[in-house]
Amino acid sequence: MGTVGKVLLIILVVLILLLVGLYFLGKKMQKKQAEQQAQIDAAKQSVSMLIIDKKKMKLKEAGLPAAVLEQAPKYMRRAKLPIVKAKIGPQIMSLICDAEIFDSVPVKKEVKATVSGIYITDVKGIRGALPVAPAKKKSKFKAWVSRMQEKAGAKPLK
Repeated sequence: MGTVGKVLLIILVVLILLLVGLYFLGKKMQKKQAEQQAQIDAAKQSVSMLIIDKKKMKLKEAGLPAAVLEQAPKYMRRAKLPIVKAKIGPQIMSLICDAEIFDSVPVKKEVKATVSGIYITDVKGIRGALPVAPAKKKSKFKAWVSRMQEKAGAKPLK
């Protein structure tokens, strides 16, 4: 076995160890997320609110309470989060919105939202249905992949 073979073998072993480490890290993160989702579901309640504004902004600029800023991990302090400014009763509050529903939150409309602490998990319109956000245009690569899958008779990816 030459030196090239030894180098390739070492690289292969390192890659396998890296994949095994990522596998166990992923399982650990999944368990953690499931626990957090269970806590969110246990504390959720329906609230009627008027959405004033919505933006993606940094945690420090959002106007959230100091306790939230202290508890947030350091990497999240610099990341931009979907923030919704809403009037709940007589009080105006800044809330963190779920990234999946952020596009469907209407501005300057009254909605019935499911809230868990300062986290909005679901939004429904009070008067009629919410306006549907226009579908995003596919990139050229994804459009090409879906065309090839249709020609091959396979189900297109979403």
